[in-house]
Amino acid sequence: MSIRSSVVVTPMPSSLEIAQDATLRPIADIAGEIGLEPDEVELYGRYKAKIDLAVLDRLADRPDGKLINVTAITPTPAGEGKTTTAVSLTQAFGRLGKRPVLCLREASVGPVFGIKGGAAGAGYTQVVPMEDMNLHFTGDIHAIGAANNLLAAMLDAHLLHGNELQVDPLSISWRRCVDINDRALRDIVVGLGGRANGYTRQTGFDITAASEVMAIVAVARDLHDLRRRLGAITVGSTYEGEPVSAEQLRAAGAMTVLLKDTIKPNLVQTLEGQPVFVHCGPFANIAHGNNSLVADRVALKLGDYVVTESGFGSDMGMEKLFDIVCRVGGLRPSASVLVATVKALKHHGGDPNGGLAEIEAGAANLRRHLGIVREFGLNAVVAVNRFPTDTTEEIDLVRRLAVEGGAYAAEVNDGYERGGEGATALAEAVAAAADEPNSFAELYPLDAPIEKKIEAIAVRAYGADGIFLLKTAKDKIAHFNANGLDTLPICMAKTHLSLSHDVALTNAPTGFVVTIRDIRAYTGAGWLVALCGDMQTMPGLSKTPAAFNVDIDENGRTVGLF
Repeated sequence: MSIRSSVVVTPMPSSLEIAQDATLRPIADIAGEIGLEPDEVELYGRYKAKIDLAVLDRLADRPDGKLINVTAITPTPAGEGKTTTAVSLTQAFGRLGKRPVLCLREASVGPVFGIKGGAAGAGYTQVVPMEDMNLHFTGDIHAIGAANNLLAAMLDAHLLHGNELQVDPLSISWRRCVDINDRALRDIVVGLGGRANGYTRQTGFDITAASEVMAIVAVARDLHDLRRRLGAITVGSTYEGEPVSAEQLRAAGAMTVLLKDTIKPNLVQTLEGQPVFVHCGPFANIAHGNNSLVADRVALKLGDYVVTESGFGSDMGMEKLFDIVCRVGGLRPSASVLVATVKALKHHGGDPNGGLAEIEAGAANLRRHLGIVREFGLNAVVAVNRFPTDTTEEIDLVRRLAVEGGAYAAEVNDGYERGGEGATALAEAVAAAADEPNSFAELYPLDAPIEKKIEAIAVRAYGADGIFLLKTAKDKIAHFNANGLDTLPICMAKTHLSLSHDVALTNAPTGFVVTIRDIRAYTGAGWLVALCGDMQTMPGLSKTPAAFNVDIDENGRTVGLF
């Protein structure tokens, strides 16, 4: 029985079944409809394409559309449907006669086979071809891993063949990467087996989404900017303490060649035929958590409304979009959409199976995230992502609490079951919010001291009382100050399951201090990564990973992917 209508309903097909049964339009048709020229579209089969960046030169004088960020309250282990909401909103804009373009990140195989099971939306709000997106897609993440590991191999070869640059092996910070959750690779020793196998040293792997090469591809403005940024990567230092770069190792040129197609954004479609750019895949807890700058720039020239989703909550991907990506790319957002669910508010209120009282208690988390959006000078529209078990009374309470907490508006997203039609009221509210003037500004100036920039994020975004720097972090700050890296923005690496650095501090914690254990310099990407608490850059698989459910049926079709 349906809780909302008390009418017997037919169970919905799974998201994978919906995607597999969808009738897709040729991607060349969608490209033409949004104003791309045939020679700007490089087909990867019938339903995927890469877009040549020459389109940016052709449309340089065209005004940009409005940039809408989709973010969320602090996520729960079950997820709040942020991608589903972003797709719903895009499909709803299409139904209202607008010209929307959606921008999403590429799916990492790590979480697809780890905990998420899929990353292309759900129900009747999906990006297709869904199976391709969740697996190898156009090979971008593989190419990024290859470029990263080429640099690692060339560095180890340099050590073996005379070490002309006098690289101190104990200073090497460059790690290998792989697109799989594999905790056994976090800390390893390479070069075992004698001199022919290289210099023996301790190192490790990051997941590819956390690689600096991923970050570089995501913020590079064009192929030549990509080449420059790759050359600027710092891999370690000499015995005299001087930084050693990928350019000095003569690796940047070959890395660029591996990535010359990767930098081009990928064009696919929603179930209702709206255009979607899916490009790059940095995680928002250990990286900067947004799709590529070039995808956003192309989309802003082609659409009236560009919906771009940031990873995890507003304290994570949204903060990094505004403080890093918008600053690097000269982008100005028009509004934010903050996704909330009844179940999540109950979770933050202390009991996922609770009632109205738990929603009231959990609304403190919602209010804190609304405050973060206000810190950036933007209007926030709360999207209440409806689940079949939600009652009308619960939905109405969340909407009321959102408006009382400072939301510009609060509307239901019913796209999972109804597609774009279920999000038209949300789209109308978002369009109205985007038309309002705003006072967008970053949380800190670049010329502030490093520790003050970190503190600004911790206090203004997380609600902390301040920060505590461990000795390693203090030493790194002194080193960065001495080497002219003090004007770089900050990318915080912390848990996404709390507004603090500590997963145990739930809902809207107060009276806490954020511990910074280390800081890494991403000199190619152009920012400093502050590692908070015990945050890891290589996830691990659980006892029952999502991979257990993925298989091929008797007809050769994928099952269990989502």
